[in-house]
Amino acid sequence: SEERLSLADPEWSDVHVVTGALKLFFRELPEPLVPYGLFDPFIEAIKLPDPQEQVQRVAELVQSLPPANYATLRYLLAHLCRVMERVDVNRMTRQNIGIVFGPTLLRPEREPGSLAAGMAQQNQAVELLLAHFDRIF
Repeated sequence: SEERLSLADPEWSDVHVVTGALKLFFRELPEPLVPYGLFDPFIEAIKLPDPQEQVQRVAELVQSLPPANYATLRYLLAHLCRVMERVDVNRMTRQNIGIVFGPTLLRPEREPGSLAAGMAQQNQAVELLLAHFDRIF
């Protein structure tokens, strides 16, 4: 029996509940939106010394995503760009969104020994995707 949800119910009026549900959905996918095989190439792209090269390489990687992953990532990031436009109200800067969504959208298949280092780069990858959305998509 399929459970029916109504977003009009009061329990969904808190934006944090909806955001938490969205993050949980992406975290619980069998494979992240950026597939495991692209994790290392994404991190290598973030480490490139030239910012233009970073954007170019990330754009190539995004173009190589499976069509469903590409479309979903593009839609989600377009929404997060709109969220950032309201930073004065919601305090969701590009950096904050990177912290929240980096480990959810982009994670290694096996947890590395040092979580902190990997997470900073995951966050930077999401920040780069947001900062250069128009050039990447």
